[in-house]
Amino acid sequence: MAQTVASPPATVGPERAREVAAPGYVKATWRRLRRDRLSMVALGLLVVVIATALVAPEIASRAFGLDPYRQTLAQRYQAPSMAHPLGTDDLGRDALARTLIAGRVSLSIGLVIALVSLAIGVPVGLASGFYGGRFDDLSNAVIQTLSNIPSLFLLILLVATFRPNTFMLAVTLGVLGWMGTARLVRGMALSVRERDYVLAARAMGASDRRVLFQHLLPNVFSLVTVIAGFDVAGGILAESGLSYLGLGVQPPTASWGSMLAASLENVTRAPWLVIFPGAAIFLTALSIFLLADGLRDALDPRLKG
Repeated sequence: MAQTVASPPATVGPERAREVAAPGYVKATWRRLRRDRLSMVALGLLVVVIATALVAPEIASRAFGLDPYRQTLAQRYQAPSMAHPLGTDDLGRDALARTLIAGRVSLSIGLVIALVSLAIGVPVGLASGFYGGRFDDLSNAVIQTLSNIPSLFLLILLVATFRPNTFMLAVTLGVLGWMGTARLVRGMALSVRERDYVLAARAMGASDRRVLFQHLLPNVFSLVTVIAGFDVAGGILAESGLSYLGLGVQPPTASWGSMLAASLENVTRAPWLVIFPGAAIFLTALSIFLLADGLRDALDPRLKG
């Protein structure tokens, strides 16, 4: 009777092993994000807006031969034409060139506001939710006190008194808006710190720093991403509101908010001066909101696939 010799198990080559291996966190996040078509459209639109803002001077001067600060009073309130694709404003300045340059200013303001707000709110909220006790009580008292101060009136008072430049205006808005970020992060940290893997890590002697940065922060990161997106978009809208009150970006510097505020009095005479900067604000804020929402789902480590 012939014996049957079992064949050795098939080996998997390194290339095949890489194919069957589970994707990394970044790759899995990108794969989940790509499935969200609305978020991908928002990402594409935002990339176009950012790229246009980065090369705005070159586009205005070289591609169209336009100067955003050149005044030609004889060409005031000209409707969109081949010479001026988006028309001209009350001083005869080209609206297209100013819209391109203003995008850089508005996006910079939103980004600085988000960075300042996150730099203060995330550490405070994370530490407050993790340590609790007296630190939590103290931070909550500070947050509650600052939140009860009418931020709009305080902001108007500060801006009207000191007349800060564009950068300091963005920093001021960020400093006055970190409390909401701290509250959201604190609530998430309070929930995460009671989960089994965090309790197990602490029971095994993991340091507070290790638990904070390797267990709490990755689970809070999806929330931080959404907050950052809201802060950027909210910063652009806040600057627009201040510009309407005459306290935003000061001329001759242009931002979408200042352009919109300056043209509201002439909305019936030159509606294009309201439509284009308003559309830029709306589309940019909408794309940021949609992308932030999609990233929240894609970055959530509890989601699979």
